[in-house]
Amino acid sequence: MNRQTDRSSSEPRSANRRMGRAYQASFEAVLAVAVGGAAGGYADQRFGTAPFLLMLGVLLGFGTFVLRLVRLMRELAPSPHDPEGGPKAENEDRTGDRD
Repeated sequence: MNRQTDRSSSEPRSANRRMGRAYQASFEAVLAVAVGGAAGGYADQRFGTAPFLLMLGVLLGFGTFVLRLVRLMRELAPSPHDPEGGPKAENEDRTGDRD
């Protein structure tokens, strides 16, 4: 009986933890674009290369943004063998042989 109670009490905690990780990673990803833009803008003022370093900083920040979101999706995605019925891998049913 305690096992059932333990499972039900840990499920909301796990969901809250996943939600917290998602918010943290999203905040970090958006902040990366802002920091890249600010660093590029500062470098442009310092070296007189406007707007090239600003664009480079924003592009680097956006690349970091995309990389962080991809890592987040991999981290939060349920495994293909999840007993809860999570999504299966795309190529799970394929054998690789084509007739």
